[in-house]
Amino acid sequence: MLTSEERERIRRAYYLDHQSIRHIAREEGRSRRTIDQAVSDDPPTAYHLTKPKPAPILGPFQARIEDLLRQSERLPPKQRYTAHKIFQLLQAEGYQGCESSVRHAVSAWKRARHRPEVFLPLEFDPGQDAQVDWGAATASIAGVRQVVQVFVMRLSYSRRVFVMAFPSQKQESFFYGHVQAFRHFGGVPHRLSYDNLATAVKLAFDKKRTRHEHRSFVAFRSHYLFESHFCTPGLEGAHEKGGVESGVGFSRRNFLVPIPEVASFEELNRALLEQCLKDDQRQVHRQATTIGQAWEYERSFLRPLPPFDYDCCQIVRVRLTPYSQATFETNRYSVPVNHTRREVTIKAYPFTLEILDGTTLLARHPRCYEREQDLFDPLHYLPLLEQRPGAFDYAKPLRQWRQGWPESYHRMLRVLRESWPEGRGVQEFVRILKLHQEHPAPLVEQAIEQALSYGSVHLDGVLHCLHQLMTPEVVPPPTGEGEHSPFPEVGNQPIDLSRYELLLKQRW
Repeated sequence: MLTSEERERIRRAYYLDHQSIRHIAREEGRSRRTIDQAVSDDPPTAYHLTKPKPAPILGPFQARIEDLLRQSERLPPKQRYTAHKIFQLLQAEGYQGCESSVRHAVSAWKRARHRPEVFLPLEFDPGQDAQVDWGAATASIAGVRQVVQVFVMRLSYSRRVFVMAFPSQKQESFFYGHVQAFRHFGGVPHRLSYDNLATAVKLAFDKKRTRHEHRSFVAFRSHYLFESHFCTPGLEGAHEKGGVESGVGFSRRNFLVPIPEVASFEELNRALLEQCLKDDQRQVHRQATTIGQAWEYERSFLRPLPPFDYDCCQIVRVRLTPYSQATFETNRYSVPVNHTRREVTIKAYPFTLEILDGTTLLARHPRCYEREQDLFDPLHYLPLLEQRPGAFDYAKPLRQWRQGWPESYHRMLRVLRESWPEGRGVQEFVRILKLHQEHPAPLVEQAIEQALSYGSVHLDGVLHCLHQLMTPEVVPPPTGEGEHSPFPEVGNQPIDLSRYELLLKQRW
């Protein structure tokens, strides 16, 4: 095939230098037919194979590859044949070629059979639409690398985004993500678009793929009065809400790279919110304003927030175990032992779990997403330990708590046991530990250290030190020299003894 430079040289020799085609062919070392094509007025065409290249190794298996690909189209989308799997099957049938040849054959078959997808450009009115989706990312939380679930909501007009991480995609997390996003946007979009999320709808197994919205999702939607739109099954996100699909990937690449190392989900979500606010300064290609400026305009078109937030929790009634624990999702959470009723209500939020007796809050714990775990608050068991001091060294809640005690606590327990044997010293120490129920731990620790330094190793001594720490002595400000007292006569008036004599006469 001639290059552009060779074609130009041939055409100059023919049209400007008036050389013959035979002469040019001899000089260029080309056939006369090639020279004829170069001097013609037809533009140069790309080179095409007139017949397929021979494939002595792959050729005998070409029909088998096409048969497997046709079978694959009838399989479930997530369980279809990959090029690598086809290569493995061909190897078992005697194929001795390389995997790349199989991959090229699979790609060529798919290109010839399937047209590339074409998308409609979408345009949205301010305040009318937002899009919601979940994604997954990796983060290191409290030194443990784990997969977190990333909730993303994106306003379709301004492209403002809200991102929040959760331990799971449970429905209470799904609702809580909405509530925090509405706060972030300063209002509620009129319509929200979703994939067919299991936390919102259930698809019926029929030809029409009928959707049934969960009753809890309908209750949540009615609280905020937005409309819900679910993408066509099989085309989720690709044509109807592609913005948030790319938003999930954008957030993962820009907000969660490098892998964040944080102490808690709370710290991770603070960092994600800062990234969302920073993204307001970005100007999208072909847009005249920044995201933040477009949102300022869009905010007035959003629905106002309701007077109070939706209570995003799962509510269940459970019976307490004999160890004063409430069981939820295989995990057991402690309740104060002085609680007399055996049945309680659990409200499970995304990050916390509350245990109530009616409207009275009995206990609050961090929510655990592992299995078969015991979560104790040692303060719940102190009244029982005061009655049974012999169980102090073996009580599981106390053994876990003791591992983090400062040295002053161990020293006070040791002194009390030596001074008051037969359990009385342990009982006195338990009464001291009860101070944690009403006072912050650093203040109690400081009071115990101060009592030890004074030699007041008992509850009254710790209470006295605690009172001193909470109400420090107020020293009156000194009066400077030259300043006049507002009451100069006080303490300087002359003594009148006649008043005392009058008193004596009246008495007698």
